[in-house]
Amino acid sequence: MSLALSENAQPSDMACTRLRASKSNIRFINRTMKLQNTFAFLAKSMAALTLTSFAISACAQGDASSARLHPWQAAAPRLTAEAYFTNLKDGDQIETPYLLKFGLSGGWGLAPIAQPGRERSGHHHLLVNRDLPLNFKQALPFNDQYIHFGKGQMETVLTLEPGTYTLRMLLADQQHLPHFVFSKPTRITVTRKSSSDPKALSVKGLSIGLEGITQKNPFRVQFHASALDVAHRAQGIANTGHFRLTVTPEGGRGSPAVMEFSEGQTEVWLAPPPGSYKLQLDLIDNVTPGKLMAESARTTAKVE
Repeated sequence: MSLALSENAQPSDMACTRLRASKSNIRFINRTMKLQNTFAFLAKSMAALTLTSFAISACAQGDASSARLHPWQAAAPRLTAEAYFTNLKDGDQIETPYLLKFGLSGGWGLAPIAQPGRERSGHHHLLVNRDLPLNFKQALPFNDQYIHFGKGQMETVLTLEPGTYTLRMLLADQQHLPHFVFSKPTRITVTRKSSSDPKALSVKGLSIGLEGITQKNPFRVQFHASALDVAHRAQGIANTGHFRLTVTPEGGRGSPAVMEFSEGQTEVWLAPPPGSYKLQLDLIDNVTPGKLMAESARTTAKVE
């Protein structure tokens, strides 16, 4: 005799229980498989992340070793970079023509517009009676109030008429897009305009800037090139150079420390052992290795 359930027949309680248990087992198995897949994905992702981190670390170490600093080089007290005037301050009264000199801090370097430079580089701009631009993604204009120094110059001759002026320095890239590297507004008064020849003020040569003869660590050494252009060595631009500083302990206390600033830097902070030192600054040709572009500048410093 065959047994069959009619259309209205219902499964027994035990059968329902078994059916529900089977469905629960299927859901559990599905969840388990999903978790296993997730863990496998995470494991692969972590492995890839580890390899990427290792590669980045290796590259960073490679970059650090290629730009290794001398032990006497020190970090700047201020972490922010600044384009600034080295021989003019707020409230000064001057006569024109006046030779105005520029500085650049924070490890940034000068890079003429003729060739691309590294990321932390640019060329100077002098803003006359102008605030900082509102849009740093817009190129700076070319006019008498936005004066460009795209060759890597470190100075200019002011020929302003008598009156009051607000001056500011601003660094920009190869496309004349501003960096957030600038000076505070400097308010000056031009008291008189003389008959001096502006061209006679800028004479080819180098100079070293120190705040006095006696120094306390760390101290800043500023480099300046008059009637000469500064650039990255890697740019390979003719008639440009990069600075080299040689610091020699007096009294035979050790070997000279030679530091090359091949990325257009124009200053350095030093912290050598106490004692007396001779400093020599050179500008090295960026096309002809070892060729000096001007007579060396020399000075002395006593470190307490």
